[in-house]
Amino acid sequence: MLKGFREFISRGNVVDMAVGVVMGSAVTAIVNSIVANLINPLIAMIFGHPDMSSMLCITFNGATISFGAILNAVINFLLIAVAVYFCIVVPMNQFRKAGSDALKKVLKRDGAADAKDDDAEEAEKTPEELQLEMLAEIRDLLKENSAAK
Repeated sequence: MLKGFREFISRGNVVDMAVGVVMGSAVTAIVNSIVANLINPLIAMIFGHPDMSSMLCITFNGATISFGAILNAVINFLLIAVAVYFCIVVPMNQFRKAGSDALKKVLKRDGAADAKDDDAEEAEKTPEELQLEMLAEIRDLLKENSAAK
């Protein structure tokens, strides 16, 4: 029973998921800080109120309907989405593109004789496929080197 639990915990996907949750909470703290300390004060400078939850309220028989709170939640969602996109997604895409471009250059440099025939094929390959090819080449070279010794 303990052996099965140990195998479950040591699986890569469980560890990856745990790392993802921890990193997600760290990114959430950063994004919330950007929204609370940068974007909301800018809104307060422009409109006079950083929080609209007390605006657009209807009270009837002790029940309060707050359209301002709903609007505030929608605006916060959009601001968080903008912050995530421009602060996380765009830079990561740039890093990924730079890495795939560098990988393509290395593969073209190594296979310069076959480059004319393979240009059409390489243009269709994804960066992940190119990376797998390069890793396979490295593996094969390591096998050759270890067999030669």
